[in-house]
Amino acid sequence: VGNFNTVPHDPAPPTKPNGLRIGTPAITTRGMKEPEMDIIADLISKVADNMGNEEKISAISKEVMALTSRFPVPDHFIIPKKKVAPFGCDED
Repeated sequence: VGNFNTVPHDPAPPTKPNGLRIGTPAITTRGMKEPEMDIIADLISKVADNMGNEEKISAISKEVMALTSRFPVPDHFIIPKKKVAPFGCDED
């Protein structure tokens, strides 16, 4: 997960950083370890090298889906969708 957290000791403002800071909680929550981190870094690099090439990006997306399908989000982190009755209607 990328965000606007600053890169340590980067003199540039957060909106124009000199690097990319990536959080790992979403990755480790799925049970991924060091080998998957190497794969993820490679996938990020491939995307950066192919910006604007939709065919390549689509192929990389399939690689991401293949990786993440092996590491599903644990059930206890999924928020169930609440069934909501239409406005003005009570549901029994």
